[in-house]
Amino acid sequence: MQKRVFDIVTTREQRIHVGYRKGIYIPVVKILKILLPFGVVVFLFFGSVQAPQRFFFVSAQEQEKTETPIVTKTENEIKFDNLQTQRTELEKQLAEYEKQIGDTQKTIDEYKKKGSTLKNEIATLNAKVDKLNLQIRAVTVSLSKINQDIIETQKQIGTTESKIDINKEALAESLRVIYQNDNQNIMTILLANKTLSDFFGSLNNLTLVQNNLRLTLEEVTKLRQELLNQKEELTLQKEDVENLKAIQQAQKKSVEITQTEKSKILKDTKGKETEYQKILVKTKESAAQIRSRIFELLGGGQLTFEKAYDYAKLAEGATGVRAALILSILHRESLLGKNVGKCSYEKAMHPTRDKPYFLDLLKRLNIDPTSNFAKVSCANQHGTYGGAMGPAQFIPSTWKLYEDRISKVTGSNPPSPWNNSDAFAATGVYIKDLLDSKSCVEYGNQIPSQKDKLIERCATAKYYAGGRWYTYRMWYGEPVVQKADEFEDDIAVLNKK
Repeated sequence: MQKRVFDIVTTREQRIHVGYRKGIYIPVVKILKILLPFGVVVFLFFGSVQAPQRFFFVSAQEQEKTETPIVTKTENEIKFDNLQTQRTELEKQLAEYEKQIGDTQKTIDEYKKKGSTLKNEIATLNAKVDKLNLQIRAVTVSLSKINQDIIETQKQIGTTESKIDINKEALAESLRVIYQNDNQNIMTILLANKTLSDFFGSLNNLTLVQNNLRLTLEEVTKLRQELLNQKEELTLQKEDVENLKAIQQAQKKSVEITQTEKSKILKDTKGKETEYQKILVKTKESAAQIRSRIFELLGGGQLTFEKAYDYAKLAEGATGVRAALILSILHRESLLGKNVGKCSYEKAMHPTRDKPYFLDLLKRLNIDPTSNFAKVSCANQHGTYGGAMGPAQFIPSTWKLYEDRISKVTGSNPPSPWNNSDAFAATGVYIKDLLDSKSCVEYGNQIPSQKDKLIERCATAKYYAGGRWYTYRMWYGEPVVQKADEFEDDIAVLNKK
């Protein structure tokens, strides 16, 4: 393009003569001032109707390939179909295990209702062992499914990276073309073309290149975000695998403990009901013992059970969520020993989503962000951000959403994630929203006779895993609900007059 301009300018200079010749004066500048705006308007109204073309450079051989549709499945497509089939089969197995686990829990509940006898206790322990073994098998199936999901996500990441590379090449080519034309203004382009139609053709081509550059930039940006999302999903899947493995090990340990408990009962009672009743009387805790029992919070620190129950009652009164469920969620063991409150915010916390509010909150609370008091949960080894604060384990961006509602319950302004009263209230208002969520209500409606329990199972799993709650509904949600039922028994003893 530059060479054509140079030739035209050179030729024009050779035609200029200093000698006098009478001729006709043509006001070229004035004509151009009229024609150029008119041409631009014509282009905008008619030329822009043409759909923009994506700026990819395809060889003739590649063009021929794209014109011939390939109907046979590729090797990758066959592998994908096989993975889908395997995932469907695993889903069926999980559904069957979940049904069996539910049936076993019914058996356990029935034995409990029959009363505390040696026969019922042994039967209950046997059923618990069966249930734990079923859960171990179900976790194994879940691990297989998640591993397949990881393989598929890694494949998608590879595909997205390839698309990004293609679009980067197109972007580079667009930039080269624009750079070549960068020094050519509209007057230069006009002089470079013999006719007005050629001028508008060149102008249209340049505009198309610029449009394609914009489209390619948008595509690269979109693909980059897609890639980031896929990598985040992969990180969460890997975290799921680790957590489920930890759950599996905990369940195996529970089986051993339950079997040991059964053996001890049989040994101590020697199979006699009267001996079992004597032991039962001795082991029943009094109200005084329950009040003084140590309640250990998830985020560190200890309370007496009585004091913890007082905080939970306050939250229950404000939200309607049963105190026993709030106690169970905040119980230290409920998060599988997750790394809590051991890291500084600088490396653990999301830099844009959480850090600004975290620092603002600590400033209002007059807390030094570098102190041990302000420690937060650590990021995991796969790069997932931590930053959860205090016993309720809220990340700053979530605490921000609930700050006003927590203040209304406790009167704290601002409420502190490290204050027990505020932490219990935060758990109450948050779990209330989760209990009322559409997905949990729909999950509860699957079995109307167990609706309340299923909704609690869903909500507590959401409290732990967010959108991945379904993965943890049995392995996290169910144990928390069962622990809440145990706390209900303790609360019943405390409330007896």
